[in-house]
Amino acid sequence: MAKDVTFIGFGEAAQSFAGDASWHGGIRAFDIKSDSPGQAAGKLADYRRFGVQGEASLADALSAASLIVSVVTADQALAVARDAASMIEPGTLYCDLNSVAPDTKRAAAQAIAAGGGHYCDVAVMAPVNKGLATPLLVSGPEAVRAETALRALGFSNVRTVGAEIGRASAIKMIRSVMVKGMEALTAECVLAADAAGVLDEVLVSLGAEWEGQANYNLERMLVHGTRRAAEMEQVAETLKSLGLSPDMTAGTIKRQRELGALEMANPPSSLGDKLKALRHFAKASSA
Repeated sequence: MAKDVTFIGFGEAAQSFAGDASWHGGIRAFDIKSDSPGQAAGKLADYRRFGVQGEASLADALSAASLIVSVVTADQALAVARDAASMIEPGTLYCDLNSVAPDTKRAAAQAIAAGGGHYCDVAVMAPVNKGLATPLLVSGPEAVRAETALRALGFSNVRTVGAEIGRASAIKMIRSVMVKGMEALTAECVLAADAAGVLDEVLVSLGAEWEGQANYNLERMLVHGTRRAAEMEQVAETLKSLGLSPDMTAGTIKRQRELGALEMANPPSSLGDKLKALRHFAKASSA
């Protein structure tokens, strides 16, 4: 059972897992931001805050690790796997939790296997603020071993979905068509309703729960839109590989990226205040 764990990437996901009181095992980490003059101090502070041993290089972080957990941005997932492949200890389990297309995971698996490591496709199926209760799907030849290792660390909601690399990712990607697409549709709806001065009536017509749902969806896009757009680009690739045109997903990418680009890391709490802030951004950008 893996106890010596290295996180590649130490952002929201890794911090949520490492900070969970149910975590069992030592943690080392390497995050590319620690190499950036403008971001190094903040990342080093993150390491200290979570009691993590931050390493100066990827090679240092991977040495003697029994389990590697990759949690980077979607556009870096394959590059990181290829870098890690040249440094990984033979037999080390490499759990790829990144939100990327099945073909991307299969390419990463080939790289890790060439380096002597054992790759597992892991899909994160809910916001990581659930910590170690976040549902994870695992697939690939090493899925059973990975599920055992993850449970030993404290993950309580892990399920094996098959021996094929890319199966867990396919479930995640195709689900995101709906989840992130509904976020984008919600944003378009409330922005239009607000512009027309009919927001209250539109929300009432949709149902009592919709103001809260719209507020939540808009918050996720404002805070995580850039990352979500990158994930949806992988969703588009998934759909293309299945012979489907990602028409709706293309609109989701555009809307997620637009709102994420506003960089509202701490948006107002209420839906009305969020829309008011967005009106301010719109006026400023058109001035």
